[in-house]
Amino acid sequence: MKIKLLILVFLLITHLGRGQQTKESFITKLDYLLYLPQSYETDTAKQWPLMIFLHGSGEQGNDLEKVKVHGPPMLIEQGRQFPFIVISPQAKRGWNADELYKMLQDFIGKNRVDTDRIYLTGLSMGGYGTWSLAIKHPEMFAAIIPICGGGNTKYIKRLRHMPVWCFHGEKDNIVPLKSSEKMIKALKKINPKVKFTIYPEVGHDSWIKAYNDPKLYDWMLQQKKR
Repeated sequence: MKIKLLILVFLLITHLGRGQQTKESFITKLDYLLYLPQSYETDTAKQWPLMIFLHGSGEQGNDLEKVKVHGPPMLIEQGRQFPFIVISPQAKRGWNADELYKMLQDFIGKNRVDTDRIYLTGLSMGGYGTWSLAIKHPEMFAAIIPICGGGNTKYIKRLRHMPVWCFHGEKDNIVPLKSSEKMIKALKKINPKVKFTIYPEVGHDSWIKAYNDPKLYDWMLQQKKR
């Protein structure tokens, strides 16, 4: 009896001496505006194209209303209707490609998205974010539309099959035209599916003309992943 009691005490002391581990979680929160086409709820069998829009530096923070001041979110707020889903996330401080990728994966898993027709676009800081995310995850996108941005050409070969339409204002004094020219010059050597529109006499706000041009959306929706 004494032996059994000693064994029980030993086991209890040993158990109490072990480090205790509890289950914890780390959640990254990324807020975004969501636009669904008019017939999304009624046409439940259809898979829809998806556009991801990345805003510029002036719209960073925790107020989603800021995201509505430019680009597709502004047009939607004004009553424009699109035949595709639009996600417009808000960056807290700069764009993080890994964070955006996780958001995109989560959204695709919960919604009826045509994964062969996912498009990425952004302006200024969002133009840089567009180049960066597309280079890191080219398998995700059917086409990209970077506007008055730039990036690192080191891994540009990852976009050798990517349809790209880039826009920039010739007189941009915030993000110089050469920032886009550098990317396009490097990419054109290996990718014939590159379009580059330079607006003469236009400054940094080249996105106004770009996003108001119906040809941009017509071209975009024609692109599918190879």
